[in-house]
Amino acid sequence: MPETSATGADFKKELRAGTPKLGLFVNSHSATIAEQLAHSGYDWLLVDTQHGPMDHQNLSAMLGGISSGGAKSLVRVGGYDDRPGIQQALDLGADGVLVPYINTAAEARQAVSCMRYPTAGTRSVYFPQRSMNKGGLLGYAGAWNANAIVALQVETASCIENIAEIAAVPGVDILFLGQNDLCMYTSPELNAATTKLMDAARKNNVILGLFLFGTSRVGEFLEKGFTFISVGNDLHHVLTQAGAYVKDVEAVSKEKGKSWIRRPTSLL
Repeated sequence: MPETSATGADFKKELRAGTPKLGLFVNSHSATIAEQLAHSGYDWLLVDTQHGPMDHQNLSAMLGGISSGGAKSLVRVGGYDDRPGIQQALDLGADGVLVPYINTAAEARQAVSCMRYPTAGTRSVYFPQRSMNKGGLLGYAGAWNANAIVALQVETASCIENIAEIAAVPGVDILFLGQNDLCMYTSPELNAATTKLMDAARKNNVILGLFLFGTSRVGEFLEKGFTFISVGNDLHHVLTQAGAYVKDVEAVSKEKGKSWIRRPTSLL
């Protein structure tokens, strides 16, 4: 089974150097799907506990599956004040955490603190646990603050307003743009917000991340300096492939005089 040899520190160094790392969100609570996608060639997978139905047992199995495929694993938690969610994700072996709904530098500092061990942060130390299985207590904990992938989601007007201060918070590795949440997908306001985000990230050597549905705009954002890019989620992948099959079958059945039409759906 594949196993990545790159540390979190190596992963972040490559991103900062301009090497793209493509991945997916995982919203189903399926360890099987997570494991199969980890073998698909994506660099990282993010288990979305903010919007997905997974509990800690599901999360444990999913992170184990992702590890077996060699992809980096991240978890989106409930928010900057979700200390239990952050703790569980990291203890279960996640390589990093994405914290949504950040609005201020104070919230960013609290999120970073929850993810890093003292004295740089306030993450609780406990042994044994999965995250320490390979390196042991000292090997894992001693290197964790360098290896942790700390990502904050940029998805509110307040976050954009305070982005210069947020980007300057020590320990922030990735600023992850949530265009859907800003609700202005191709508007001039989004362009201005994106430019402001890019300027703040570059000034502080912070990695730029982004969620996209599909691949049509990947090139555009690579040119803008975004290197940590999601091209959708597992459920979107399923529906995209299902839609392609349904379209093909409709065409073939019509051609053969045995017309078949899909059942009505708002998803395809």
